[in-house]
Amino acid sequence: MSDLRVTVGDEELTAEWAEENPDTRAAVAESLPIGGNATRWGEELYVMSGVDVPAESTRSNVEPGALAYWPQGNAICLFWGPTPASAGEKPRAASPVNVFAHADLSGFEPGSGGARLRLEVGD
Repeated sequence: MSDLRVTVGDEELTAEWAEENPDTRAAVAESLPIGGNATRWGEELYVMSGVDVPAESTRSNVEPGALAYWPQGNAICLFWGPTPASAGEKPRAASPVNVFAHADLSGFEPGSGGARLRLEVGD
């Protein structure tokens, strides 16, 4: 599969597919491009998607840069820091997610509010 390009507002990030959750990865890839007005929850953005796959290899604790599918809400999430569910500085999802890719957060400066979040095939 191709790499991903992730756009948050005016910022562009590159991302690579993860090895885990192959069914989620395939469903997301088939649904690209995915995007819209995102909701911010701590240092996470999520956007509703047309993806609908069951929980695969879910987890709540994720690394900064994780791109995940939230089965409970049919949403795509980008994590970069603590969320209201976090116990420390690392991101924690509201409920378990399927991680399908990892974004390069080098130089990422998120705004204070919501933003548009878009995933598409990278170059």
